[in-house]
Amino acid sequence: MRAKSDNPQPQATGDYSTSSLSSATTTSIDPIYHILRILPFSFLRPPRLRLKLPSLSLPSPNLVFAFVLLTYFMVVSGIVYDIIVEPPGIGSTQDPYTGAVRPVVFMSGRVNGQYIIEGLSSGFMFLLGGIGIILLDLALDRNRPRTVKSSYAAAGISSVVLSYVMSMLFVRIKIPAYLR
Repeated sequence: MRAKSDNPQPQATGDYSTSSLSSATTTSIDPIYHILRILPFSFLRPPRLRLKLPSLSLPSPNLVFAFVLLTYFMVVSGIVYDIIVEPPGIGSTQDPYTGAVRPVVFMSGRVNGQYIIEGLSSGFMFLLGGIGIILLDLALDRNRPRTVKSSYAAAGISSVVLSYVMSMLFVRIKIPAYLR
């Protein structure tokens, strides 16, 4: 005679009748619940599905870098401001001496406002400075040839300097009495 174990488990014989009920469902006193729980599985069998999960491969590092760079450009260009406020692409002013209308790229005197071209040009300068810093980092790699390292360093330094000079020029156009 076999000894009974303390933790009886139902056997997986394929019979989905009362032996597959857990102890939590047997405590219910509703007879309709028990009938609906047992009856369909007495003559129906669930199908054996052989579904394959779709395999998602990770994007390449260059694609992720391009996406992050594009997102950075859009954020620092003020794309959210441009979508909400809908400013004009470029402004215009009338020349007091000739009366001719000339285009204006920067909304001078207004720190809280910008034209679309102003935001895109400022965002490009910030992006150029960031790419210059990345090029300076690539110039520090010991496994690269000396000529490539010097090219990266020269391009990085010129990008950072150009970005800084142009950004300061933009600020001085935007706020005429800044740092004077």
